[in-house]
Amino acid sequence: MPQIWMTYEELAGMLDCTVAVAQERARVEQLDRKISRDGKKRAKLNASLVAVFIARIKTMDLDIDHAVEELRHVHGLLEQADRPRRLASWLGLRKVG
Repeated sequence: MPQIWMTYEELAGMLDCTVAVAQERARVEQLDRKISRDGKKRAKLNASLVAVFIARIKTMDLDIDHAVEELRHVHGLLEQADRPRRLASWLGLRKVG
């Protein structure tokens, strides 16, 4: 099973809480904790927190997919709005007035 280690800031972001609450949760759940080579304190996620982590990743993918679909929709609307001008240009017509 892969290990996922997070800083308290990352853990707080994932859990939508403060860093202090994330630190307390790591203590209460008796997560393994260490100071990494970069000097940051990290906690190893247990099975339940790994499940939260995976659920958050899936949500992020859905958010990105939704944003892409919205951009495609807006692009289609802009393309439709621009179609008469492009047709006139192609036919060599100039806009009057």
